[in-house]
Amino acid sequence: MTRKYKLLIFILLIMLVNTQAAYGGVINMDINGTAAETIEILFLLTVVALLPSILIMMTSFTRIIIVLSFTKNALGLQQTPPSQVLVGIAIFLTLFTMSPVLNEVNTIAYEPYKNEEISQEEFMDRASVPIKTWMLKQTGSNELKMFMDMSGDEEVRNTENIEDLPLTVVIPSFVTSELKRAFIIGFLLYIPFLIIDMIVSSVLMSMGMMMLPPVMISMPFKLLLFVVVDGWSLLFKTLITSFNF
Repeated sequence: MTRKYKLLIFILLIMLVNTQAAYGGVINMDINGTAAETIEILFLLTVVALLPSILIMMTSFTRIIIVLSFTKNALGLQQTPPSQVLVGIAIFLTLFTMSPVLNEVNTIAYEPYKNEEISQEEFMDRASVPIKTWMLKQTGSNELKMFMDMSGDEEVRNTENIEDLPLTVVIPSFVTSELKRAFIIGFLLYIPFLIIDMIVSSVLMSMGMMMLPPVMISMPFKLLLFVVVDGWSLLFKTLITSFNF
């Protein structure tokens, strides 16, 4: 596990377990090593269980994995490449696109916190700023306005500086925007492969070979097209440049 991946997990974990005011401090251990705060242990276990979902909702992972899945379906491939390979690619592309944010968090928050120069509360405040700023850059104005109006809070609705919005509004707006962009990219990916399917179907019908499945004939042409245009490199480049840094 790379240092950046560990740092991302550590940041989100600290942000979620920052409940000292509510529970009277982090997990405390006595001399025998038994937990003094059972409620906090249960809360921490819950946070760890939900951590993968939180990582997905606050990073570029969602857009990347959806586009990769669309590509696989557009090519007409069932088992190749395997889902594990697509998830692995999506994780490392996520780390690549999130590198500037992680570097900034490491500089302004993690290093001072590790050197005991700032408190946990200050670390959370500093670490959340780059992550929120990055999410807001990827969030569409329509989605953001929709969740601001649905929040039911007049202060949130009348917020002039979007960076002052709470994460409860920013995160769902960000996820909605990511889904919208991923489906648009997926639609554009389908067009050239759909044209190949239509051409192959028309040729087979004109030849009277209606019993032959068009997919069996069109798939090699789709793979050939994808390889000739260097599809994977082009796809990864398009995905990375689609994010606003």
